[in-house]
This record gives sequence, C-alpha cells and structure tokens, in this order.
Amino acid sequence: MRLLVATRNRDKLREIRALLADLEFDILSANDVPGVPEIVEDQPTVRDNAIKKAVETARATKLLTLADDTGLEVDALGGAPGVRSARFAGDGASYAENNKKLLTDMQSVAAEKRAGRFRCVVAIADENGVVEVVEGICNGAILTEEKGGNGFGYDPLFVPDGQLKCFGELTEDVKNRISHRAKALQKAWAVLSRYKRKRG
Repeated sequence: MRLLVATRNRDKLREIRALLADLEFDILSANDVPGVPEIVEDQPTVRDNAIKKAVETARATKLLTLADDTGLEVDALGGAPGVRSARFAGDGASYAENNKKLLTDMQSVAAEKRAGRFRCVVAIADENGVVEVVEGICNGAILTEEKGGNGFGYDPLFVPDGQLKCFGELTEDVKNRISHRAKALQKAWAVLSRYKRKRG
C-alpha cells in the first residue's frame, strides 16, 4: 500500500520514513510522484497548513497522503516564529539564515526566559478528504549559540526538556524517540494501521 508524504524536504522525509518503517507502506515523497501540486502554505496555523497540504495533495494524486507542518514557538517572541518557522528570515530562507535571525531576535533574552516548544501537526487524507489530524509537542529552551552538526532546521539551537544536549548534538535515534515529530507520528502510526486494516 502506498503512502505519499506531501514534502520535498529530504531531511523531513528521512525522519518520517524511519519513524514509520515497520508499517510496511511504500512511502513516497512529492518528488517521486508526477503531478503533485505545489501547495501554498498560506494558512494561519500549522494545523491548517498540514490539513491543506494533505487534502489538496490527496485529491490531486488519488493517493493516501500524510502531510506535516511544524512550528517553533518561542515564548519570549510571543510564539514566533510559529507558522512562519521555515520562512522566518524571509521566503526561501536557509536553515542558517533562520537560525541567525532567531539568535539575533533573542540576543537580549535572559537564560530563564528562553523557553519554547516545537509543535508538529500531522494530517492524513485520502482522495475523499481528511482521515485524521494528530499533534506532537516537544518543550525545551533556546540556546545562545548553535551547537552540533546533526539534525536540521532549528535543531542546533533547541534543547528539549530532560536533555543536556540540543537536537543538533543528539543522535538521530535519540531524537526520533523524544521529538515533536516522533510524538505526532506515533499517533499517526496508529491511524495508518487502522486505515490499512480497514482497506484490507
């Protein structure tokens, strides 16, 4: 059974494939399927963006589709970058540019006020519409400088609660046990299992 992940981000796809490996789906990306539309992520929340990506991609391809949207919410910045996390430093910004802007915006924020969280929303849809939406949250704090060479996005700046190292320093195995995406995909795993059994 095929599952289309509505992303062209290879880093995100690698994590999703690892976390859903034992489901025995043939997991495809938007790069693997002709005719996948470019979805404009113009919704006000990460939840709305995930739903839009899943529904529109499933409708266009007639494939069961999983879409995730993730935002980093920083308390000292009023919840920013939030839904604009991937575009924090501007449309088409690189990971490095987004991290640099985050560090700049937080340079005067005291250590005890650097709390934040990653919020990952996963939407699953078939050609008939939304099957289910699930969410995972990972609380933590923002560093004052980048550390480590692992992960992607804001990983070099985010220390999850209960850890002494940031995601950029933790191994992929550890991250895939405790991250926001891991928590969301654990719930998605159950949804996909039920869907697969129902479809036979």
